[in-house]
Amino acid sequence: MPVKVFYNSACPVCRAGIEKQRADMAGCGVDIRWTDVHRDAAEIRALGYELEAVRERLHVLDEDGRMHIGADAFAALFRRTPARRRLAAIMQLPAVRQALAAGYNRFAAGLYWWNRRRGRW
Repeated sequence: MPVKVFYNSACPVCRAGIEKQRADMAGCGVDIRWTDVHRDAAEIRALGYELEAVRERLHVLDEDGRMHIGADAFAALFRRTPARRRLAAIMQLPAVRQALAAGYNRFAAGLYWWNRRRGRW
């Protein structure tokens, strides 16, 4: 099963981050599918996730069928990115993981609000 990344291209910050991550993962040998929920939300809905939740936070479905959300989704991608594997390990340390999750969730909520206010969806 490929790794599946669900992101929202209607958000310019999210789009730029995904473009950078895609470039960093090019040629790394990971079977990965990038799904822009702004253009195609059918698959994420079929998995039982709300579109608005994915618009707000990155979602990554790994090879084992586990969904990673928010900061954990970035860690899941970084574990598969050769130049970022050490960073992924640090991100998973309990205290770091908790702080990153809290920070990411606040940032994502603000970014979601800003995009909604700008009428991006």
